[in-house]
Amino acid sequence: MNDSRSAPYYGRHIFFCLNQRDNGDYCCAQHGAQEAFQHCKGRVKDEGLAGKGKVRVNKAGCLNRCAGAPVAVVYPEGVWYTYVDLADIDEIVEAHLKHGQIVERLVLPDEVGR
Repeated sequence: MNDSRSAPYYGRHIFFCLNQRDNGDYCCAQHGAQEAFQHCKGRVKDEGLAGKGKVRVNKAGCLNRCAGAPVAVVYPEGVWYTYVDLADIDEIVEAHLKHGQIVERLVLPDEVGR
């Protein structure tokens, strides 16, 4: 079988946890995750970053890092972010998704889990 793929379909994926816990446990949905997802999607499109070979913004269920909520992760780098507001999302779009520079101040520490 001849594999003619030379690059991944998308250069980067950002996944936003949108999980809602009905039992009252801490979760991303309680912290504006849906609004952040929508904002990121719009910014990526406005910046011309969306599409094949570029960036894909995806919804995700629980990413099991609830203690850092809200969270998003960028692949292929595997960089986990936490954010407070839409300005943080703008910074992630501009620095990481557009220029490949990790926003260190928003990186979720490795020890933060569920």
